Amino acid sequence: MVKAGIAGMGFMGWIHYLAYQRCDNVQLTAFCTRDEAKLNGDWTSIKGNFGPAGEVVDVSDLKTYSDLDDLIGDPEIDLIDICLPPMLHVDVAVAALNAGKHVLIEKPMALSTSECDAIVAAAQANGKQALVAHVLPFFPEHMYLRGLVESGEYGALLGGHFDRVISDPLWLDDFWDMEKVGGPLVDLHVHDAHLIRVLFGMPNAVSTNGRMRGDVVEYFNSQFLFDDPSLVVSATSGVLRQQGRSFMHGYEVHFEQATVQFRSAFHVDKADISSLKVIDSQEQVIRPDLGDADEVSAFVLEISEAANAIESGNASALLGGDLARDAIELCHAQASSAAGGEVVVMDN
Repeated sequence: MVKAGIAGMGFMGWIHYLAYQRCDNVQLTAFCTRDEAKLNGDWTSIKGNFGPAGEVVDVSDLKTYSDLDDLIGDPEIDLIDICLPPMLHVDVAVAALNAGKHVLIEKPMALSTSECDAIVAAAQANGKQALVAHVLPFFPEHMYLRGLVESGEYGALLGGHFDRVISDPLWLDDFWDMEKVGGPLVDLHVHDAHLIRVLFGMPNAVSTNGRMRGDVVEYFNSQFLFDDPSLVVSATSGVLRQQGRSFMHGYEVHFEQATVQFRSAFHVDKADISSLKVIDSQEQVIRPDLGDADEVSAFVLEISEAANAIESGNASALLGGDLARDAIELCHAQASSAAGGEVVVMDN
């Protein structure tokens, strides 16, 4: 049984805590926070843009640490689950790997490709795994899409478009700071950059046009260019200063013999969620039954995948550090393209 400790008890730490309660191949044994109330189990100050708000939690069965070095030094812990602000990821991940721990790092892996490379190098040097918690592939709509790609049921992939747009995240003070969080590309679009990398491989180049907020890309459209010019892949993401439409994401993916569509939007008055649809070449519209997953279910699958990778010693095809590093490289290339108005060729 893999034993884990959470570093950082903010919103994502709370969601990961809930997921650990439902995993049968990994046990949460400890957590670390500098907040005295949270150390004593009062997590009622935790709030996010999805999922349940924090509660008062019985932490009597968990070891509690206020110092990261003590968490990392705990000899009973196999996995350090890093749920800290992005600017801290590289230092904590490298320290944990050098101490002989595996790491699961909340996305984004880090703020730069050089920081990602440092984490991957530390994992290789110490014979440990650097896993990155890109949860999107574990949501039912995206698991279904991955299944169609793997099965070839509707033929080869022809391309697709991916959307992820939010209102201005006023609750996150450092969102627009490229040295702390990374802005819309690195903190938001990285979900879809990672998914595009998983589904289609690494593009050769990107072309992005976007609106800027100072030096940071605020809202953008990107085209991803591949060796095969008939593979048409694009994405729209960013921030709109319209607080009544807090979050929207979705995709339309084209196969030789079908189109798969999904869209979900949350507005101030209600949520508008369109069911997953497959429109095939026989003029049928199929609405697959995705079951009864809740807002934490994907995180249960993600953490279980990480534990399986650690127990088996085999790299995860979805959570590997190399994939997450490529997603960060894509995001920075898109930013450069938007700022410079030119196609950016990837250094593949």
